[in-house]
Amino acid sequence: MGASGWDYYVPYQPDLQAALHELRQRVFETGDYWWAVPYEFGKSAADFPDRPRTEAELWAEEIVQESGTHSILDMSRVVAEGAAPDFGTVQLVTEVEAVERLGVAKLTRAHVDALQPLATQRWFGRCAVLHDAIGEPIEIYFWGFSGD
Repeated sequence: MGASGWDYYVPYQPDLQAALHELRQRVFETGDYWWAVPYEFGKSAADFPDRPRTEAELWAEEIVQESGTHSILDMSRVVAEGAAPDFGTVQLVTEVEAVERLGVAKLTRAHVDALQPLATQRWFGRCAVLHDAIGEPIEIYFWGFSGD
């Protein structure tokens, strides 16, 4: 199947790990991910009434562990600033990185397309705090590639 790109916008909160957790919960509960057990391309888990009811149940299947969900569910945590990203982690775009790449410290939705190349590795994600016109943080953008 190959990796799939995914992206999500969530309301801003200062705790990026909590934002990731809430996003993962929403994606799981709505079934907005690929479920490897039926192995039907073009369908999401929401298309199957017998899909797993807990993440533990989902990840208990070896095929899911190998293939992933092609969604944010494949990411487990946000790494601390300055820490090296690891398999299944999300790394924040720092202000320094934003200035180097885009010439601005406060990113907005207008910068999202230019941020895409920062997610280069499969099974790793990125996130960026996006700001409104007066520079206040309003949302967090998560994106990346995962799945096999």
